[in-house]
Amino acid sequence: MFELFQSENNEKYYFHLKAKNGQIILASQGYADKSGAKNGIESVKTNCADDSKFERKTAANGKFHFNIKAANGQIIGSSQMYAATDGMENGIESVKTNAPTAEVVDKEA
Repeated sequence: MFELFQSENNEKYYFHLKAKNGQIILASQGYADKSGAKNGIESVKTNCADDSKFERKTAANGKFHFNIKAANGQIIGSSQMYAATDGMENGIESVKTNAPTAEVVDKEA
């Protein structure tokens, strides 16, 4: 599911894509308003089928993570850090599998 929420200081809106076990698969960038965050969710749903939209990265500490990008190249969401590339690839597959049909839960509603 996509969880839509506002930051504690009420300045920005964010979303998380969560697996069935509640683990966060993908975390968004901050959006100025709720409609922007909702558009970000739709962008993840649209772009996650295209493997070229996933940017695979290695952090300075040797761990692995990924970003998903919109058609304009802007980062829509970022993953957690993974100890191995297999974990990162599993995370990408999870986004591809879960995002297209994931429900959106608005934590403010």
